[in-house]
Amino acid sequence: MAKIKVRVKPNAKRFKIRVTGEFLTVDVPAPPVEGKANRELIRQLSKLLDVPQSSITIKSGHKSRVKVLQIEGISDAELAERLKK
Repeated sequence: MAKIKVRVKPNAKRFKIRVTGEFLTVDVPAPPVEGKANRELIRQLSKLLDVPQSSITIKSGHKSRVKVLQIEGISDAELAERLKK
């Protein structure tokens, strides 16, 4: 199981990921309304990391721009390797 801190920027023009300091900064092209940005974040990360959406859980920060995500089925080392690609 891997954990990662994510800083989300909703209402972006397109989906984009970059590492900034201790965070993974993710631009999400969805508004922060009724969980739309959170759902889009999970959908896009599941594609990128090649894991099912059900294995990604927001552990904290549901209504915050800074979130902690837990990803079942991969280790922290595997997560880092998949993000490098």
